Amino acid sequence: MRHKTLGNTGLLVSEICLGTMTFGGGGDFWTAIGSLDQAAADRIVARALDAGVNFIDTADVYSGGLSEEITGRAIRASGRPRTEIVLATKVYGQTGEGPNSRGASRGHIMDGVKASLKRLGTDYIDLYQIHGLDSITPVEETLRALDDLVRQGHVRYVGVSNWSAWQLMKALGIAEAKGLARPATLQAYYTIAGRDLEREIAPLLLAEKVGLMVWSPLAGGLLSGKFARDGSGPQGSRRVTFDFPFVDKDRAFDCVDAMREIATARGVSVAQIALAWVLHQKFVMSAIVGAKTVEQLDDNLAAVAIRLTPEEVERLDRVSALPLEYPGWMIARQGAGRATDLS
Repeated sequence: MRHKTLGNTGLLVSEICLGTMTFGGGGDFWTAIGSLDQAAADRIVARALDAGVNFIDTADVYSGGLSEEITGRAIRASGRPRTEIVLATKVYGQTGEGPNSRGASRGHIMDGVKASLKRLGTDYIDLYQIHGLDSITPVEETLRALDDLVRQGHVRYVGVSNWSAWQLMKALGIAEAKGLARPATLQAYYTIAGRDLEREIAPLLLAEKVGLMVWSPLAGGLLSGKFARDGSGPQGSRRVTFDFPFVDKDRAFDCVDAMREIATARGVSVAQIALAWVLHQKFVMSAIVGAKTVEQLDDNLAAVAIRLTPEEVERLDRVSALPLEYPGWMIARQGAGRATDLS
């Protein structure tokens, strides 16, 4: 298992992060994603740790908080020292009845971290992330609350999730100007069939040394190679009951066709090729993988051993290429000559 720094910090995290969205269930929505009980979660966590994974991600809204409880117990059951595990969780979503029980206000953040610490059974969170963009709360208020948590020792690093490039850049600028804890990571959707963040977000991540945690690198299982163009797939699978995230299906299956040929030639699964392609991208810090079985987890973990050849990468890049969009095509046109001035 390879490790990378958590953004521009000295903390090392495995390039595979174990996602715990499949832990708990409860209600139609969460059950569609997964409903692993404590015993099953214990096996998943233990297997991931044995394989060299040291990074685990959860959220206060997953299964109404039950995922955090199960995750905390599974970590303790593993027998691993707490200091060997980088534990991440998130705050933002609805956790109560009133309007102040969601968002990124100081009040909700302070309430949220106390509840998460209790459910996780730990006295600190390694990475505390704002799970979405709050259109009401000033960014500075959010950052000051997170900075206070870092200074108090409840949280060690902070990050955001599902933010646009300009919003993240604004937060980085405010943190720099005010001397506040700097967002170290962005958690965002990215796959070979969904490369949208390459337009604006990826260049920002590289320039500002922000680590990218990829959620749903297999597009909710669509890129596993188990689904057909007509929409058929394994019964009980997440994509059959919960068609998310949104994907251009024609482009996705063109990618699957190309990956299947490479996978067959290598004697590996399509899912492993899809994950290997994501991990090949230099702006990716870690890919979050969830699993319902140890066998599924093992298949995903095996992706770290795959080194795609330049020819394979070029083929996959070509079939998955984004359509040209302004101002990207104009910037590339005008900047082509300038790029050679130092050569």
